[in-house]
Formats: sequence, C-alpha cells, structure tokens
Amino acid sequence: MKVDQARMPLIEAIERHLEKKPISFHVPGHKNGLFIDEKDKQFFYKRDLTELTGLDDLHDPQESIKDAEALLSDLYGSRKSYFLVNGSTAGNIAAILASCSQGETVLVQRNCHKSVMNGIKLARAAPVIIETEWDAEGKMPTGVSIESVRETMKDFPDAKACVLTYPTYYGMTFDLKLLIDELHQHGVICIIDEAHGPHFQLGDPFPASALDLGGDIVIHSAHKMLPAMTMGSFLHIGSDRVNEGKVKEYLSILQSSSPSYPIMASLDYARSYLGTMTAADIKRNIDVINEFIQALGRIHEGLSVKRTDDPLKLLLSMKGKSGYDLQRLLEREGIFCELADPYYVLLILPLMKESFSFPYKEAAGRIHAALSKEEVPRQAGDVPKAVRKKQHTYTELALTHEEMDDKEEEWVSLTGSAGEISARMITPYPPGIPLLIPGERISEETIARLGQYMKNKANIQGDHRLDENRVCVYR
Repeated sequence: MKVDQARMPLIEAIERHLEKKPISFHVPGHKNGLFIDEKDKQFFYKRDLTELTGLDDLHDPQESIKDAEALLSDLYGSRKSYFLVNGSTAGNIAAILASCSQGETVLVQRNCHKSVMNGIKLARAAPVIIETEWDAEGKMPTGVSIESVRETMKDFPDAKACVLTYPTYYGMTFDLKLLIDELHQHGVICIIDEAHGPHFQLGDPFPASALDLGGDIVIHSAHKMLPAMTMGSFLHIGSDRVNEGKVKEYLSILQSSSPSYPIMASLDYARSYLGTMTAADIKRNIDVINEFIQALGRIHEGLSVKRTDDPLKLLLSMKGKSGYDLQRLLEREGIFCELADPYYVLLILPLMKESFSFPYKEAAGRIHAALSKEEVPRQAGDVPKAVRKKQHTYTELALTHEEMDDKEEEWVSLTGSAGEISARMITPYPPGIPLLIPGERISEETIARLGQYMKNKANIQGDHRLDENRVCVYR
C-alpha cells in the first residue's frame, strides 16, 4: 500500500481541534495565542532561525541571549538565570545532577514530577521519598510537614539535596520557608520545582516566590502559566550553595545543540510580559476571576467551585460524578481543562493584562450547556476513598540502582503484586506524578489507586500492561 506523503497527521489533528473553537483552561499560558501581540503571532516560521551572526548561542551566550537572561535574573532577583528549551524536565534533571553524586541521599517530596525521579536515577543517587500530608476535605495531597522533614533528617543526616514541589499541580502551597530554613541548617541544597509558580514573583495576591523564600535552585515552567511556547522554561540559581559551573554544564548536556529560537523568543516575551504587569493588571485579573466564579455558582446546584492558594487555579466538581465524567461533559462543548482526577477537573486561568481579553462569559455559557443536557449519563464515577492516612514518614527504595541493573524482570498480576518490587515507572499524565517508581515496593493502596485510574480510563504513561492487569517487577 502506497503511503500518502502529502498527509500531515499532526497538523491535521491540530486543525480539527481548532475547528471546535476550543476555550483553553489548560497550559500553555498564552491560551491558544490570545495573549500574544498580533505582530508576534507569525514568529513561528519566520523566526525559526539558528545561531547566525547577531543571534547569539544559548550554549555560550555573549550577546542578545546573555542580555535576555540578565533581564530574567533581574526580574526574579536570582544570582543567575537560564532559558530552557527542553522544558522544566531538563532543569530538574540538571539541578539534581549538579547537586549530588552516586550513592548520596536525596530527599524528595512524594508528589513530585517524574523528571525528578529520572534525574535521581541518572545521578545514581539514593532517593528518600518523604510522604505528603493529605487534605481530607480537599481530597488531595499537599506538601510535606516540618515534622516529617525533621524526622527524616534525623535518620539521614548526610542528605545532600532535597527536591520540593511548590506549588502542587493543583495550586496548593505550604510553609516552604520553614522547610528551607530547616534543611539549610543541615547543609542541604534545596531544589524547588516551582513549575506552576513563575508568576508568584508578582507578589500579593499570589503566594510567595520560592526564590524569595530561600530556594537554592528554582525551576519554572514559563509555558504553563505565562505566554511562552510549550517546552519554554526558566532555571534560576538563588544562592552560592550551588555549583553554577556544574549547572551550566549539565544544561548544555541535556538540551538540544540546536535550540529553538521561537521558544527562546517566546521566553523573552513571557519575561517582558510578566515584568511589565501593573497593579491594575493584577486587580483586573482578580476581578474577572471573581465574576467567573460567581457565574459558575449560578450554573447548576450540583457544581462546586474550589479555590486554591493560586488565584489562577480553580477546581470544579460535580455532585454524583467523577472528575473524569465532568471532563467528558465539558469537552463536548469545547471546554478543555488541564486535567481530571477522580474528584475534580482543574482549570488553569490566564494571567491577563488589561489590553487582552479572555472569553469567560462564553466559557460559562458553554459549561451551562454541558451540564444542562438531560441525555448525559448521570451515574457517579468509581472513585477511591476520600480519606487517606499517611502510613509512614518516608519511603526508601528496596533496591539500589546497581542492584536493579543486575535483576531479572517478570510480568505479574497487578492484583497479586503487593510486596513485589516495581521494575517500571507508572505515571498518570497529567499531572505526571509517578504512582510507582523502579525499585519501590508495591502496596495495596497503590494497586487500588491504579485500578481506579484504569476504570476511569485515565492516561497512564510508562511501559506497563495495566490493560492486561499486569505489572513488571524485579526478580
């Protein structure tokens, strides 16, 4: 059969999506280009350039990129800041590789991004996973407590680094300064994955920025909350505890030798966009968000709106339905949310200047239409228990990376796998937080949670055979 080389499947899929006239409550922060100046919207191909005379070099910046990164550093008050074109993933991994060596202990928050675990694996370091606190009312993990950090430090006084996720994917924060101050007393380098908080630098009414709270290395996904292109991120060095040379070296290793100029240009734009936000811009954001929340409250008596610590994150839930059910209903009307879980859908709202607009009224109308259609099935989704108790303060891997290298692997029944050692990372995506990592013992709770994700047809990344009720374990 002859292949039609004239086809462009990805472009065709994108065009089909755009034909739905979608309203974006997800990343990236430019919201389908709404917050890009008209003169800048055509830069994708015209500005897809390379390291020409006058255009500088990301891996050895001396001119325009150097100046752009200096402006970025000035905005955030860092010692040094870098543009990232391979996402916060590259930033997280570079930060870890620059901060620890083989066999050294790295403390890590349980609800971290999968790139953190991958970075620890590449460093051949020994992760100690600090369990998070559980918000029983909100039905979600939050941060780690100072008590958990202190208890863990007693058992691992030689820990080299700690990776904390602030805010959580859902926009929840915790007393980060208290944790950083405690860890610094023990000489621990604090790496903060602040992927969802690049706008916190604006101050009130947003949470405090991790750089202002003492983070040694802070990573921002500019594309998530600012008008930057996907994969555009920032890395900031906040203190002299960090070996800047190593960070730069690993960023050069991990990032493409042909960095995207459109992505870098969008990072420059996003930095300027944030740096020129006014008090009036911020007030208008809060005002229109409050109006939107009030409009949502009038749509359906079963619809609940939960605010988070970040005003740009909203959680919607529907009585009698899972978050996955609600997501499917909204998508029928062209409302595309960032993620769904057993309880909620997450809306990421735009950071909007006065000169731009976002179709909040139209969105509220579409949500009303989605929830008022009688033919929509109304059965509740199959969700896990709302209350979860933390069984222990921290978890160590059952095997070192070296031991894993020498082990055989076997596919076994998920149902009967409690106590086995996982040989694969299994990650619901979004949010990209691993439920299992290689070397971790499988618990009954994890089996139950995986079962719930499968029943709700959630997207799960990883080399797994969950559709066959099987997981890969070490022997």
